[in-house]
Amino acid sequence: MYMHSNISLPGFEDAIILKTEVRGGQYLIHFEMPITTQVCPNCGEDTRRVHDYRWTKVKHLKMAERMTTLFYRKRRYACTCGKRFAEKNQVVSPYQRYSNEWNQMAQIRSVKAKTFTEIAHQYGASVSTIIRRFDRIVPGKIKGETALPKVIAIDEFKGNAGGEKFQLIIADAVTKEPIDILPDRKKETIKAYLREHGANVEMVVMDMSHSFKAAVQEALDNPIIIADRFHFVRYIYWAIDRVRVRIQKEWNDYDRKKVKKKRHVFFKKPKDVTEKDQWYLKRYFSFSAELKLAYQLKEQFREWFELAKENGAEKLKETKEFLLKFYEAVEEADIPEFQRSVKTLQNWQTEILNSFTFNYSNGFVEGLNNLTKVIKRNAFGYRRFDRLRAKILLTHQYKTVGNEIG
Repeated sequence: MYMHSNISLPGFEDAIILKTEVRGGQYLIHFEMPITTQVCPNCGEDTRRVHDYRWTKVKHLKMAERMTTLFYRKRRYACTCGKRFAEKNQVVSPYQRYSNEWNQMAQIRSVKAKTFTEIAHQYGASVSTIIRRFDRIVPGKIKGETALPKVIAIDEFKGNAGGEKFQLIIADAVTKEPIDILPDRKKETIKAYLREHGANVEMVVMDMSHSFKAAVQEALDNPIIIADRFHFVRYIYWAIDRVRVRIQKEWNDYDRKKVKKKRHVFFKKPKDVTEKDQWYLKRYFSFSAELKLAYQLKEQFREWFELAKENGAEKLKETKEFLLKFYEAVEEADIPEFQRSVKTLQNWQTEILNSFTFNYSNGFVEGLNNLTKVIKRNAFGYRRFDRLRAKILLTHQYKTVGNEIG
């Protein structure tokens, strides 16, 4: 007595498996669809009359880590109106030599894989085939060029695509997701984009770029500009480092080289300064009273910054008063490096205070830019801007798509 069993494979639920075999290291599946009533695409009449069969070879996803090929016994129907047409099925679309599941997963993997070459080797296809699958999903799936939210963050990154050295990322400052990528960081490009998509924008978080600021102010209706905290704080740390570089030139070789290696001790918070660090600070301050004064100014600014974060929007007046006192201290100290930095802070004072009023930051954008650098480095760069833009945006949109499939 023989027991009959039906073979059931994922994606072939409605198909009839005729035969499966392993040949030459490949897994081969022969199948056909059951005879069903079909609607004539010419006259719309129903028909079940079979005209003929044709075998079609179709590439499919790997099964059991073997390249898989489908042999589809495609049935053609005939209608009373004289029209002959192929049956509908869920496995392969008309005129395709790749299965629907293969196309779907190739598209997902082309986004999530490091390079197009990697996924081409994995899926047994040419690189150009994978690129075509990637390009196919861009128009329908990419979320760029939409109305911008109320709070956005903008920042540049080195993309080296489309003939431009730098590109610009626009992100949602609330959800911290990228929205779009612009082909360059030029003022006119930013202004044109914001005029087209920025009707709802009320706040913009940015670094201290005058071209960004001018573009935002000219394109939007009196927006609130928020300076990123990291970018304005570093001006003071740059100032003390420049003072150190200028002063150490007069020291002996040993101390000049040693202070360069120990320059980080000037940036530490007092609670993080070790006993050894304290020894070095005392030594270098004994060499230069100006360096000691520069360190005190840096500490005064750091204390103001910590106070400003605690005060928030409720005590903004107090925050501003302490900032003005810092300006006076810098003016009295008469250290050129700090005076130049303070001039920058004064030019951006409103935007700096806004950062404590609204508590938005560009820190997450720097994280997005780091991921972009990894994407670009893995692919050895992108010559075409449209593919770089699509790769960045789709990578974030597809973060959780396809993870459950090997």
